[in-house]
Amino acid sequence: MSEKIATREAYGQTLAELAATDKNLVVLDADLSKSTKTADFAKVCPERFIDVGIAEQNMITVSAGLATLGKNVFCSSFAIFAVGRAFEQIRNAIAYPQLPVTIAATHAGLTVGEDGATHQAIEDVAIMRAVPNMTVIVPADAEETRQAVRQLAEYPHPAYLRLGRLAVEQILPADYKFEIGKGTVLKDGGDAVIFACGLILGKALQAAEQLAAEGVKAAVVNMPTIKPLDTELVCQMAKQCGAAVTVEEHSIIGGLGSAVAETLAEHCPIPLVRVGVNDQFGQSGKPDELLSEYGLTAENIAAKVKEAISRK
Repeated sequence: MSEKIATREAYGQTLAELAATDKNLVVLDADLSKSTKTADFAKVCPERFIDVGIAEQNMITVSAGLATLGKNVFCSSFAIFAVGRAFEQIRNAIAYPQLPVTIAATHAGLTVGEDGATHQAIEDVAIMRAVPNMTVIVPADAEETRQAVRQLAEYPHPAYLRLGRLAVEQILPADYKFEIGKGTVLKDGGDAVIFACGLILGKALQAAEQLAAEGVKAAVVNMPTIKPLDTELVCQMAKQCGAAVTVEEHSIIGGLGSAVAETLAEHCPIPLVRVGVNDQFGQSGKPDELLSEYGLTAENIAAKVKEAISRK
């Protein structure tokens, strides 16, 4: 069994590694650096780290100003604060002028756990997807996060990087290569396709194994970039499988499920079932208990795959 590492941990480690080679890299935080792990960067490069205090809107506008000076900027807070409190600044100061700032938001989704509904951002991908010029990335594990951070450090556009609190096992294969805007087929099949992102990708792979034991061949596709979506791959797999399921630790409204549904409706219609948070708030509880409560389990995913197949 591989060591469990949270995507936020990998984020902080990678920023610290980049500090030595990228002299234009600047990192900002809003009084949560120990939790977002930007403190790792601050330890090795304090002169290029700015803690703005509990002032997320200010953090975004300072980030925008630094970007206009040619800096490669990452700024971080919990997802509920980074998106919820600073939306106007993200929209008008970063996305509108198309500045190369990455908003790396940690503690996203239900797996924040005991912090409860007020801190469980389940709408953040939907909000960021709707902003013009914004790229949206949801890595599944530590290695995918490391690769995403390195690419975003050189990315000339606004981006939203969604990270988690919970430590997770390495989900993707050792030779996996992340590319912004591209999905990857992890398991082939012809009966149905499961599109998944983030830490819930592991549950999708488990569901496919359960289905295989029953003679159902479900493909599994990792879709870390929610925007721009790999529409070519979505349509390719739709034509191959004829039924689809999307899985995400996010509301079924506006996230991966909506992005795939829009693509299928416009280009390659097939039955689709979305698995995620069903237009509800979260609640306080242990991460695994919450995933079970909201149907984000291998067993429920497998059941939804059968439902999608039945609608062919």
